[in-house]
Order: sequence, then structure tokens, then C-alpha cells
Amino acid sequence: MLFCVLICCVLICCAGGQALSGRRPNIIFILTDDQGYGDLSCHGNPILQTPNMDRLHDEGDRFTDFQVSPTCAPSRSALLTGRHEFKNGVTHTILERERLALRAITIAQLLQRQGYRTCISGKWHLGDQAPYQPGRRGFEEVFVHGAGGIGQTYQGSCGDTPGNTYFNPTILHNGRFERTRGYCTDVFFSHAIDWIDRVRGSGPFYAYIATNAPHDPLLVPAEYEMRYAGRVADPDLAKFYGMIANIDENIGRLLGKLEEWGIDRDTLIVFITDNGGTVGVESYNAGMRGPKCTPWLGGIRAASFWRWPGALAPGDVSALTAHIDYFPTIAEIAGLELGAAVRRQVEGRSLVPLLIDRAADWPERILFTHVGRWPKGESPEGYKYANCSVRSPQWHMVSASSGRERQWMLFDVGADLGERNDIAAQHPEVVAMLDEAYDRWWASVQPMLVNENARLPSVNPFKALYWKQFGPG
Repeated sequence: MLFCVLICCVLICCAGGQALSGRRPNIIFILTDDQGYGDLSCHGNPILQTPNMDRLHDEGDRFTDFQVSPTCAPSRSALLTGRHEFKNGVTHTILERERLALRAITIAQLLQRQGYRTCISGKWHLGDQAPYQPGRRGFEEVFVHGAGGIGQTYQGSCGDTPGNTYFNPTILHNGRFERTRGYCTDVFFSHAIDWIDRVRGSGPFYAYIATNAPHDPLLVPAEYEMRYAGRVADPDLAKFYGMIANIDENIGRLLGKLEEWGIDRDTLIVFITDNGGTVGVESYNAGMRGPKCTPWLGGIRAASFWRWPGALAPGDVSALTAHIDYFPTIAEIAGLELGAAVRRQVEGRSLVPLLIDRAADWPERILFTHVGRWPKGESPEGYKYANCSVRSPQWHMVSASSGRERQWMLFDVGADLGERNDIAAQHPEVVAMLDEAYDRWWASVQPMLVNENARLPSVNPFKALYWKQFGPG
């Protein structure tokens, strides 16, 4: 009898795998900006309340050891292409070094070519010049701000429209600017919900909702700030938590619409945070060391929730996974045909085996982090060991040196999540093995750093386009 039960379980798992691959659900990808792993109540935050994010966590597969990049444009490029950001030419968030290499193929392009309706609402941050814009990278519906945040302006092409703000922002909508009404996160979710309402029923859709919140400046409607003003001493933290609470309410609004339309069970929602924490780190960092812009676990560990009612059974997945796995996973679930160029590009793994069976075989792997951000015009070689790390399932080897010299520290992350006990001296063989892997990886990315010497235009393209539409002044 026990043998029969085991056979049935195996058959169910196999059937689930076959049903998951090529199922072609609607896909909604929600990516928040500067929300850390600890900035969710389901991850133990003692103050912040995120009931709708918690619902995505509770009703889906959650990857508890999911690695991203230390800053926002790099993470976005890796998610969209399935390979490390340096191989996309992305080594910074400004100075043309945030631009996604034009030869890179995005998951949105593949989805669009193979029958998906596609939309981006919110933050792009992979190039503001026309050839780099999302409308040319696979998105038929484009509703975005410029630069890495609303109102940001930097030398070169990375800059938003003049004087833009979180309230009533001016947004580029399919090539024309619109002066919207309301708070930015509400505006982005409203646009995405309206677009989904228009296209639902005409085939599967891919909606990429990328909030600029809770990235600074810390601006939020007063009602959300007041929820935390009396509960935390730092007024900036109250605003930061309020911004996350607002995102959470919008997620709840979206979930309600999916249920109202009867497409909840046909829709995969993926929720990911883009890098380590910022304002909230001093309050609660889930026991980890370091914030955004660092190679410590606190800078690169992200929330990753995958909710698909009826198709995915809720539970924790402890395997070492990463942003580069998003592309091949979506491709498999959507049944996309991958040409030779895409197969060469993608270095991540499909998570489908783990979504089916959390105990599935998952061979050991090594992942690489480098904060980048060396001064423009200087040789990357002088910063080879600056703020970088090498990760395997057990080990995290970190260098926080100024760049040229190896200063590896080694941590057993299973026993030392806070990375307080450097055990490099006790395990020289591990350091040597990971160091050799890092050398090979560093050499492999150098020919692909295509943005390092890019010329900076004298005017931000978003400003030039804005002035062309509305006039100067």
C-alpha cells in the first residue's frame, strides 16, 4: 500500500511539472525599489504591517535565499536578461553605465514575439535614450518616468522631466508625456490595472509594475506616514514605512480586481525586491549585515514570492536562487521557444523544478556580486576586489577592499547569517577555490563592459522630449 502511495505522489509531481511548463498564464511582475528583505511583516519586521505582501508570501512559493544585485539598474538588467549585469554593460546606475546593452534580449521581447500582450508601468532605469527605451525592448504599452527615480537628474542621458515630483508626476506614455493626478504608486498601479482590464481575454498578458517607492526622496501621503509617526522615533522611517504601506494597499487593490474579473487562478504574480534595504536597515534587517550598495547578505538578499492559485502549492524554497533565474523560469512557464542567441545569453536556471518540488535536485552553484560604481574613465581592473563577493550554498566570501588587493573574508552563512565570524584562516582551501572561480568570472565580463567609455550627451533626452512637447520654461 505504501508503495502505491509513493508511486501516486511521483506521478502527481510529474503531472504537475508537465502542467506547469508551457501553461502560458497571465504574468504580473511587481518590483519595488529599495525595499529590503526585512521591510515586510512576513519576514519578522516588528513594526511594519504588509498584509497584502504577506498574502503573496503565504499563498505562494517563497524563495528564502534569493540573491539580487546591490543596486537597482543592475538588478533590473539581470532580471530581464537572465545574466549578470556586467555582461549587459550595466556597472552603475548613472553616467550611461545604467544602459542595457542593445544586443541583450529581454524576456518581454520573447513574450511579445510569442503572443503575450506586454506593459511596463513605473520605473525602467535601463537607458533614457530612445534606442534603450522599453518600447523598443519588448513592451507594447509604456508608462514610465525617467532616470532611476522621479525627479532625478544626472550628467549625461539619465534624467527625468524638469521638476517632476512624486505627487501628480509627469509620465511618458507611449511616446507622449501625460501630467497625471495622484501619488506616484497609486498612478502606476491604476494604469496597470486599467491596461489589464482592456487586454484581458485577448490572450495572455505580461504586466511589469515597477514602483519607484520606497526609494528616496521620502514623500508619501500624510495618512500613510501617520500610521507610523507615533511608533518609530525616526521621522524618515515613518515616511519610509508609509511608502511601503501604500504599495501594499495597491497590491491588495490589484488582487481584488483579479478576483473580480475571474482571472486570479489564471495569473502568476511574482513579487521581488530589487536590492538590499536602506532606511529600514537600522530598525530591522532580518539578522543580516549590510544595506544596499554593499556585497554583504543584507545588500543582496531579496524577497521573492511566486503566487499562482491552483498551480503552485505554498511553501518555503531554501535552495540558492537568484535574479538571473527569473528569465528562464518565465520562459519555461510561458512555453517560449529560445533561439541559439538567447540560450547563449541566459546563465540562470529555470526555477520550475523547485516550484513543483521544493526538494528537487538543485546542483551546487557559484554566484558573483560586484557593486561596480568605480569612477567614470578609470580602469575597472583597479577595482577588481572593491566591494565584491562570491556565494555558494554554504559559503559567502566577501571583499570590502579599495580594489586592487584581495582582502577576502569567509562566512558560513548557514551558521552565521549575520556574517560576524570570519573563518577564512580556517578554510584556506575554500578561499582558494572561490578565488579561482572569481578570477575566471572577472576575466569573462571584461569584454562585455560596453558602456564604460560612452559619451555623455549635453541634455537629458527626457528633458529634450518634454521641452519639444510643452515648450521651455
